[in-house]
Amino acid sequence: MPQRPPIANIPGTRGTPGTQSWHHLRLKDRIKPGVRVLFVGINPGVRSAMTGHHFAGFSNRFWKLLSESGLVPEPITFEADQRLPEFGFGITNLVARPSPGIDDLAPPEYVEGWNVLEKKIRRYRPQVVALVGVTLYRAIEPLIAGDVDRKTRAAMKSRPIVLGPQPAVIHGAQIFVLPNPSGRNANFSHAEMLAAFRMLRRHLSARPQARARAGGASAKRAAKAAEK
Repeated sequence: MPQRPPIANIPGTRGTPGTQSWHHLRLKDRIKPGVRVLFVGINPGVRSAMTGHHFAGFSNRFWKLLSESGLVPEPITFEADQRLPEFGFGITNLVARPSPGIDDLAPPEYVEGWNVLEKKIRRYRPQVVALVGVTLYRAIEPLIAGDVDRKTRAAMKSRPIVLGPQPAVIHGAQIFVLPNPSGRNANFSHAEMLAAFRMLRRHLSARPQARARAGGASAKRAAKAAEK
């Protein structure tokens, strides 16, 4: 297992000096059977790679948004990412390789990453796959759609993407788009990010009720069939 420096000794990563010290590092997925929501980032940032924890950037608001939205009952930080399964959550990345930004990623890495992610979804069967970032969803939407014509693919790239649940369902998991909580994301205010995370909480609360209604309807149909 690659050795990481103590968190207190990790310098800022602007300009990414000393690339050789972190480019080989990989984060551990935090996923267990029974996961309700699988959070998916694009790829680890340099500080996440060096600390060994997800969303560890100094300005990243992911952990704060989790508690503020009520998705978790208490404040937790990136150093406690292994606790996510306690709350029915899991976390992974589309691309395992860390980088200073997504501009460093090559198109084939997205394809390879989606192939790996699809297998994780099939294995763990989460209720919801929460893609953390509109850019992430835009990158993999054509891969989710599969074999589509050029016109459809071009329309996917240009259409606006609304935060929240999407039409796509993968192995029974609803795709849900969240804003990228990085402090460098100027497209969404903190209030807008918080609203999206709260929307996810409400979406989760509604799903058991929907399943219960569906189960009740199925039972009624079975009872009627038995009476005939």
